Amino acid sequence: MGKYLFIAEKPSVAQQFAATLGESMSKGDGYQESEHLVVTWCLGHLVTMSYPEVYDQKYKKWSLDTLPFIPSTYKYEVIGSARKQFAVVKKLLNRPDVERIYVCTDSGREGEYIYRLVRQMADVKGKDERRVWIDSQTEEEIRRGIHEAKPLSAYDNLASSAYLRAQEDYLMGINFSRALTLRYGRSMASYLGEKYCVVSVGRVMTCVLGMVVKREREIRSFQETPFYRIFLLTEKNGCPFSAEWRAVKGSRYENSPLLYAQNGFKKREDAEAFVRDLSKNLPLQAAVDKCEKKTEKKNPPLLYNLAELQNDCSRMFHISPDQTLNYVQDLYEKKLVTYPRTDARVLSTAISKEIDRNIKGLLNFQPAAVYAKKALDDGKWRTIAKTKYVDDKQITDHYALIPTGQGLGALKSLKGTEYGVYCAIVRRFLSIFYPPAIYRKISLTLDAEGEKFFSSYRVLEDEGYLAVMKKQKDAQGDQPASGNEEAEDKEVSSQEASDKEGPGKEAADRALGEVLEKLRKGEKLPVREYEIREGKTSPPKRYNSGSMILAMENAGQLIEDEELREQIRSTGIGTSATRAEILKKLVNNRYIALSSKTQILTPTLLGEMIYDVVRCSIRSLLDPALTASWEKGLGYVADGKVTPEQYTETMDGYVSKWTNFVKSVHNETQMVPMYNEAAAFYKARTVTGHAGGSGKRRPSGKTKAKAAGSPPGKASGRAAGRSNRKSDQDGG
Repeated sequence: MGKYLFIAEKPSVAQQFAATLGESMSKGDGYQESEHLVVTWCLGHLVTMSYPEVYDQKYKKWSLDTLPFIPSTYKYEVIGSARKQFAVVKKLLNRPDVERIYVCTDSGREGEYIYRLVRQMADVKGKDERRVWIDSQTEEEIRRGIHEAKPLSAYDNLASSAYLRAQEDYLMGINFSRALTLRYGRSMASYLGEKYCVVSVGRVMTCVLGMVVKREREIRSFQETPFYRIFLLTEKNGCPFSAEWRAVKGSRYENSPLLYAQNGFKKREDAEAFVRDLSKNLPLQAAVDKCEKKTEKKNPPLLYNLAELQNDCSRMFHISPDQTLNYVQDLYEKKLVTYPRTDARVLSTAISKEIDRNIKGLLNFQPAAVYAKKALDDGKWRTIAKTKYVDDKQITDHYALIPTGQGLGALKSLKGTEYGVYCAIVRRFLSIFYPPAIYRKISLTLDAEGEKFFSSYRVLEDEGYLAVMKKQKDAQGDQPASGNEEAEDKEVSSQEASDKEGPGKEAADRALGEVLEKLRKGEKLPVREYEIREGKTSPPKRYNSGSMILAMENAGQLIEDEELREQIRSTGIGTSATRAEILKKLVNNRYIALSSKTQILTPTLLGEMIYDVVRCSIRSLLDPALTASWEKGLGYVADGKVTPEQYTETMDGYVSKWTNFVKSVHNETQMVPMYNEAAAFYKARTVTGHAGGSGKRRPSGKTKAKAAGSPPGKASGRAAGRSNRKSDQDGG
C-alpha cells in the first residue's frame, strides 16, 4: 500500500494536520513523514504568473506599440524565494510511493489556486487527488474533512474561476497601468515635480479609489443649509418632555415655501413669527390627540462574516481591516474560531445540529461562561435550525465566523486587541441563543392651536440578548488580565451603545414611560414654552476603513439602474479574502490616506489625479456595476453556468478595446484644469498652462507623490500584474 501525502498552505496548518493524524513523524527538510503518511506545505503562493518579458524581451520596455498584451497561453514560474520549498513539494508529489494526495490548502478560491499552480508546475499525473474542505482547524473538523474529501475534479470549476480572476487582474494591471502611465505619467510627474509617475490601476483597486474620491468631492461641494425646528416643552407629574412640530395635513404651513422640510423653517424670523402666533392665547396648553403604545422586539443581529467583523473592529478598536484579518487568522490557526474569510452570516443546517458543542466549550471561557450556561439551559439551540440564523441557501464556501469552543489554552497568548476581537466573536455567537430585547414604545401626538406636535419614547423592558453584549463579571467575579480587560472595555463601550445607557438615565426613562403610559386622549397638558432649535444639513460622511469594507461587500446597492441592481444585488467588489489587502495597497501607493486614530479614509492629490485620468479614459473602471458584474461572472464560472472560454472572450475584448482607446487619445493638456481644481484643497500652489511646461507644483507633507512603480522605458512590468497571496492581482 502506498503512502498518503497531505499538502497544506503554510507550515503552521501542516503542523495541525500532522498532530491530528496521530502518527509519529520524523522531520525532513520541508516536510514530515511517518510509516504511512507524508505532510508538507506551501509558503502561501509558490508559483506566480510570469512577467511580460518572459514571453518576449520586447515587452521589457514599456511602449504603446506593444499594447495590448494578451497572451494566448499564460506562462507561470516558481517564485524565487520559494524555489527550495517548491522543489521539496514537487519531489514529494511525484514520489512513486505516494498513492494519494490530500489537498489541504485554504478552503476557498485562492487556496484552490495555490495548489493548482503547484500541481501544474510539478506536472502531477496519475495520482488519486482529493480535496479537504473544512470550516475550522479543530481535530474533529480536520478528521471530518479528510473522511469526506471529494475528488479534486469536483472543484475544477472553482479552479477555473481562480485562474480567470488572476488572468483578469494580470491583463488589466499590465495593459491599463502601462497605457495610462505612458499616456499621462510624464505630464503628471511634471505637475507634481517628480522624476516619474506610474499610474497603477486594477479591477477592484481603482473602483475603490473612485468611491473615496467621489465621496470627498461630494463633501466639498456640499452646501450647508440651516433650518429651524419648533419644540413644545411640557411636563406631567414633574416629568418634563418635549414634542416636535411638523407641518402635517391641516397645518397652516402645509406645503409652505417657507419650510426647508416638513419640520423646519428656512429662516429664523419665520420660526419666531410662528412661535409668537402659537403663544397668543393664554394659558398655553396642548391636548393629547393620540397616545399609541406598543411593544417592540429587537432580535439579535446575524452572526459575523469577515466584512461585518472588520467594520465593527474599525469602530470598536480603531484598527484597519488588514489588522482585523491578521488577528482573526491567528485565532483561526489557534483553533479558537472557524474559517475567517467567509461572506456568510448564518450557520449551515449540518453545523446547527451539533452547535451545542461550541456552546459547551465556552463554559471554560470565564468571561462568557455564565452566558454559555444560560444558553444551554434555555435550550434555544435545539431549535436554532428553524430560525433566520440557519440558511444553507446563503452559504457558498463557509458558514459564519463563530468560536469553536476549543483551543482555549491559546487564550493565554492573546493580548490586548486580539483578545477583544475574540470576545466580540463570542458575544455575537452566544447572543443568537437569547431572546429578543423587549421595548415599550409610546408615540404621542399633541395638539396646540390646531398644530400637531410629535414625540416618541422607547423604554427597555427586558434586555434579552443585550445582556450578552454587556461587560459583566462572571459569578466568581474574576477578571481577565489587565491588557485584555482594556481591550474588552473598548469593545463594550461601542457595541450596542444605543441600547446601553447609564442607570440614572435608564431610571429616568422608565419613570417618564410610566407617566406617559397613563395619558389619555383629550387630556390637557401645560406648555412651558415653545423652543426654536437651529439645525443644519450634514454632508455625506467620509468612509472609514470598516464602512468601506461593507460598501465593497454591498457594492450592488450603489448601482443606480434598478434592473441591474437587482441582478447583482448580492455581489460585492473584491472578496472577503482580498478587500483588506486592496485598501492596504491604496494606502501604500499613497492614493488614499488612512487615519490610524479614526480609520477615516481620504484621497491624496495623487489619488485624485489618477481618478481624473481614469475618468477621462477608462471611465468604466470606476463603476461599481462593472466591477461587481466581473465578480458575478467569476461566480458563474465557479458554478458551471459560464464556460471559461466565454468569460475569456469577454475579458480579452474589454482589455483590448480600452487599451486601444487610451492609445488613441491625446488629452494630457486638458487634464491640467482638473489637477488644479483638486490641488486647491492641498497645501501647495497650483500651476497654469501646459502640464509638461516649466511651471511645477510640489506638494508638501503627505500629498507628495510616491512613484508606484518603475518609470517608462525602465520598467520591467513588475509594477503591474504580479500575483500576491490573498490579494487581487495588482490590487484588483
